[in-house]
Amino acid sequence: MANWTPESLIGQLFKTIGKYVPLAPGMKSPALWGNKMHLDTLFGSHTTIAVESRNFVLRYKSPKHWIEIFRNYYGPVMKTFAAIDPKAREALEADLYALIGKFNIAKDGTLVIPSEYLEVVITKRG
Repeated sequence: MANWTPESLIGQLFKTIGKYVPLAPGMKSPALWGNKMHLDTLFGSHTTIAVESRNFVLRYKSPKHWIEIFRNYYGPVMKTFAAIDPKAREALEADLYALIGKFNIAKDGTLVIPSEYLEVVITKRG
């Protein structure tokens, strides 16, 4: 598996959209799958879990381009924008710009964000 970590851009994206549309009762953040202790709990003692931290570098023409792509094509962001009123959409967009601003390492107006994920291999024992 390749699972975004809670600290990664996408992990923090889930946290940000959760302020606008909370998870259904009983559900947990999908970013938890990027935490080895959580995987150990899920898959139990009859497995061996190997993880390696890696980065995927997201590259977009600009922060505005990232917002447009994620707003129109990335399911969790699309659904959040669709579920909230226009005033909340403005606030969410501002929060998304602030979020990507924290992670963006580009200095030329583009967007370049290394986002951590765990490469996970789970093997069933005996």
